[in-house]
Parts: sequence; C-alpha cells; structure tokens
Amino acid sequence: MADLQALADSVIAGKRDDVAQLTQTAVDEGVSAEDIINEGLIAGMAVVGEKFKNNEFYVPEVLIAARAMHAGMDIIKPLLVESGIEPKGTVAIGTVKGDLHDIGKNLVAMMFEGGGYEVVDLEVDVPPEKYVEAVQSSGVDVIALSALLTTTMPAMKDTIDALVEAGVRDSVKVLIGGAPVTQNYADEIGADGYAPDAASAVDKATELIGA
Repeated sequence: MADLQALADSVIAGKRDDVAQLTQTAVDEGVSAEDIINEGLIAGMAVVGEKFKNNEFYVPEVLIAARAMHAGMDIIKPLLVESGIEPKGTVAIGTVKGDLHDIGKNLVAMMFEGGGYEVVDLEVDVPPEKYVEAVQSSGVDVIALSALLTTTMPAMKDTIDALVEAGVRDSVKVLIGGAPVTQNYADEIGADGYAPDAASAVDKATELIGA
C-alpha cells in the first residue's frame, strides 16, 4: 500500500526525486488524487509551514521543500482535472508597483499551492490595474499584495482604491504582507487581512473566504 506518511516526510526533507517516485507509486496503486494531496503533499507542507513559523526552518529549506512538493503536484495535476476536484479558491499574488522583490512573494505562492489553492502569479512591480484585471477576468477570491520596501507600501493603498473604483472591491478579499507591513497598516488602508509570514497567509486567506 502507498505510504503517504513517507511522501509527507519526503516533502519535509525536500527530497524531490523521492516525492515524485512515491506520488507515482500511490497513483499506480489507485490512491485518490485528493488523498495523495491532502495526506501526503499538503500534510508535508503544513509541517514545513509550522517549522518556518517556529524558526526551525528558514527560507532555503522552505523553497527546497516546495520544489519537492511541486514534483508531486506535477504528477497529480492532470488527475485533478479529470476527477474535477475544485481548488479551495483562486489567489492572485504579486509584488506591488515599484517593488522588484520576489523571494517572499514566491514563498507565499508556493505555500498557497501547497494549501490547495489555484495561484495566479502576477510577478513583480504590478500596477493596480493589473490586479483589477485579474479580479475581472480570473474570478479571483483573494488578492495577495507583497511589499518589501516602506517606499512601495503606498502602492497597496493605490491597489485597493483601484479595486473600489472599478467596482470590484466587494467581490474579493485583500491580503497584505511583507517586511515593513503591519496589522495597523492593513487596518489603515482597508485591507481584509495581514499575514506576518507565508504559512500564516494561507491560514488567513482560508479564514477570510471560509474555505
């Protein structure tokens, strides 16, 4: 029988080849895509997220674990489409206009994928209208804004203002994060939530959309 605990452990250890092999074995043995994801890949990433929150893991370990998880997800994705399993929600993520930092944003995007979300990555230096476009065209549930510089934080407010102007603010939850960002700032600009780190971002989004 496929060992989903071993799969989770391989994700935590960042063993990409083992993850691919164990995922394929589970598929061959007829384990459902949902079980492989929830009990193997996501279970592993959940532990990684906890370790990251507790400073037992740092960014490199998280990125290696996420890369390993992707090796499994690549095998599972086609099966998900076939079995019609819906993602928990869709998140459009990007670093705001004027900011070119992407490590934190990439980390959050990987955590969202590991948490069962569909991710639309808008990359870096994203102008407010691009977020508006994502909401209008991709049926996004959550917009995740990242800023690493105090000078680019005002672009978060500009983005929220643009959503209001376009008449789509009520149809989406706005989550903000990044080194200089605080809960107070989130309250001040009217964001729906603030996340201090990548693992918390997924928890917060799930809470906001009730997934």
